[in-house]
Amino acid sequence: MLDKNGIAQRIAQELQDGWYVNLGIGIPTLVANYIPENMHVEFQSENGVLGMGPFPFEGEEDADIINAGKQTITTLDGAAFFDSSDSFAMIRGQHVQLTVLGAMEVSENGDIANWKIPGRMVKGMGGAMDLVASADNIIVAMMHTNRKGESKLLKSCTLPLTGVRCVKRVVSNLAVLDITASGFLLKERAPGVEVQEIIDATEGKLIVPNEVPEMIFD
Repeated sequence: MLDKNGIAQRIAQELQDGWYVNLGIGIPTLVANYIPENMHVEFQSENGVLGMGPFPFEGEEDADIINAGKQTITTLDGAAFFDSSDSFAMIRGQHVQLTVLGAMEVSENGDIANWKIPGRMVKGMGGAMDLVASADNIIVAMMHTNRKGESKLLKSCTLPLTGVRCVKRVVSNLAVLDITASGFLLKERAPGVEVQEIIDATEGKLIVPNEVPEMIFD
C-alpha cells in the first residue's frame, strides 16, 4: 500500500520530457519532488507561476512564493510569474499536457467531484472547473477509500461535480486504474496489495485482467 508520497512518485512516472504540467492542491503538489533524472518538466500553477520546483526545506520557505493552494514553493531558474488571466489563458488554450488533481470521488465513467461537500463552507471552486474542462489528460491522485473505509471510486459521484467524463487515470494508495467505456480497468496494484483488496474497496464497475502487475519503482 502506498502513502501520499508513493502516489506522487508513481504519477511522476507518467511525465514526459518537455511537458507543461498543472499540479492541483494536496497530493498532486508532491509530484514535483519526484521528477525523473535528466527530465525537464515545467510545472504550472493557476495563480500565475510557471517553473515550480520541489517543496522548500523547513526554514528556507519564502512566504511570497506560493502555489494556488497557498503552500510555499520553490522556483527553478527561468521561472516566470504572471497574472491569473494569462495563467487561465494558458489552461483554456490547452497548452498544458497533463493535469494532476486530487479528488473526493471519481465515478466509473470519469466524472470527478473535488471541490465541495454540502454543508461545509468553502471559499469557491478555484481553477478546478477550468482545468477539467480544458485538459485532455487528467490523472487523479487520491486515497482509494475515505476515513470510514468506504470506496471513493464509485458507480456515480454523490458530491457536486467538478467535471463530467474527464478523468483518464486514477492513481490511489492501492492501484492504478484507467477509465474506460466499461468502467475502471485495473492496470497495476500497489506493493503488497492483493487484487481482492482492490475489488473490495471499489464500488464502481472494476475490470480485472488475468494478470495485474505490481507497481515498479526505480
